[in-house]
Amino acid sequence: MTAIQNALRERIRPGYAATLAGFFKTGPGEYGAGDRFLGVRIADIREVARMAHRRTSVAGLLGSSWHEDRLLGLLVLVRRFETGDEEARAEVVRFYLANTGRINNWDLVDISAHQILGSWLATRPRGVLTRLARSRNLWERRIAVVATYAFIRTGELADTFRLCRVLLRDREDLMHKACGWMLREAGKRDLGALEEFLDAHGPAMPRTMLRYAIERFPAARRSEILHGQGVRCHPNRSCRK
Repeated sequence: MTAIQNALRERIRPGYAATLAGFFKTGPGEYGAGDRFLGVRIADIREVARMAHRRTSVAGLLGSSWHEDRLLGLLVLVRRFETGDEEARAEVVRFYLANTGRINNWDLVDISAHQILGSWLATRPRGVLTRLARSRNLWERRIAVVATYAFIRTGELADTFRLCRVLLRDREDLMHKACGWMLREAGKRDLGALEEFLDAHGPAMPRTMLRYAIERFPAARRSEILHGQGVRCHPNRSCRK
């Protein structure tokens, strides 16, 4: 076991592993089935990540059966991406895409997808997101849509709306939540664009996705949309009756 893994284990909190196992749905048939937890809080994992050396083996961490090891590895990877030059960043992205099978829970996706893959694709072709969004692997699909958070932050919303259309009929509740979350964030940038999307696709959206998307709307508007009354017409566009 490496020094950084030992540092992680020094921060185990008795009894906390059982709490995490329940929270991340590790029972038979659940999305996190079989995942194992040491019982370390995220703040402590971040503290250990800051201690990581350049030679720390991220491959070893991601290859671990322990959830916190994999989370630590991804935090180290994010740091390397943020501080690296172009060549180093490209290598991080290649490694990330080659190891999506180890990024296998929603928190692992959410702390890395937009910071690594999304940031890298900000100025590059984004076809890989379509491939990931059509994957049979739940976590690859979530990586695709959460990666667009990096674009949303700079006011680019088209890819978020495009991928959410692709994922409208996804069967997984975790994807409904991810898409709804990204749509909500897009609406903070351009409410009219979100309402356009809801007007066109609201009836086909899973209820959870819709609820997340309109979470910041005034209560009266949320009720109006949830009861199928659509969205208000805006200047320069026609609304379906």
